Amino acid sequence: MKVWGMVLGGYPRGRLSRYTLRDAERGRIAGVDRLRGLYASHAELIGVQKAAGLPIVVDGMVDWHDILRPFAQSWRNVSVDGLLRFFDNNFFYRIPVFTGEPDIIEPVLAPRVRDFQLLADPAGLKVVVPGPVTFARLSINKTELDAAELAEKIANALRVEVELAFEAGASMVQVDEPFLSDIDAARDDGVLAAELVNRIISGYEDRSVLAVYFAPPKPEVYDAILEVKARYLALDLVDLRERAVKLVEEKGFGGHVPVLGLIDARRIYDDNIEEGAELATRLAEGDEVVLTTSAWLDLIPYRYSLRKTYLLGRLVEKTAEKTGGEAWTIWR
Repeated sequence: MKVWGMVLGGYPRGRLSRYTLRDAERGRIAGVDRLRGLYASHAELIGVQKAAGLPIVVDGMVDWHDILRPFAQSWRNVSVDGLLRFFDNNFFYRIPVFTGEPDIIEPVLAPRVRDFQLLADPAGLKVVVPGPVTFARLSINKTELDAAELAEKIANALRVEVELAFEAGASMVQVDEPFLSDIDAARDDGVLAAELVNRIISGYEDRSVLAVYFAPPKPEVYDAILEVKARYLALDLVDLRERAVKLVEEKGFGGHVPVLGLIDARRIYDDNIEEGAELATRLAEGDEVVLTTSAWLDLIPYRYSLRKTYLLGRLVEKTAEKTGGEAWTIWR
């Protein structure tokens, strides 16, 4: 069995990125100094992931205020409004406001891939996009479209973003649909998400991940999202663990490679690597399993996010040992 790991999404801001963004907003530094400071911050985080042996890395996304805003600010007919809490987390985002069909002004992902893929080498670089159902659900719709139609238009724009990212050299794309774990999510949301995610990743299925986190989805929603054609399916196995494990044991992963969120991304305490490896061994299917964080790491302080990355590397090694498999890292 091949065992490997990757961080699910973005990191919190360290001192350098915080000061760089603060000084740029106050007009205290030149634009080139802003770019230099952020480049150094992303380079550090890519290096931390490589040091943990992770063969697929993210750029850190420390300049993103939330997962929606970069796209909302780069598309026509979309603006951002006031702050709102992101589901049940102590985390806020600016609400996107749609006044018409989204249209890309400047791609978000492709320039980042060009900036960071050489830093990532020999690891591959993963890009992350918000799922269209989550995007639509967290937005204000001032168009004449209904919610499903708006999600479809968002999916069309995200499809272009993904195509350009792969053309620029991305190794993997991850589509995040955390709304599907929400108590208000229904089977129809899962069906729509599966249809639209399949449209976004068409042609890139073997290099695609669907990620659902903050809680396990309802069984009827999970049944629907098993129709997604992405090779990898990521689930949060930390929050509401018993319910999540029961769901997976009863329904499996539907032929997808399991991506198990076993490193707690919302709490600063060290994870029990032995217990995590035992659970990974129990839930693994087929000849490949991927280990990851339960959510993005940007909800905990910076130094703890680095520690969690190190623990993820340890978890890969321990799981490979327990399964008798091979740890796939950048070193072998």
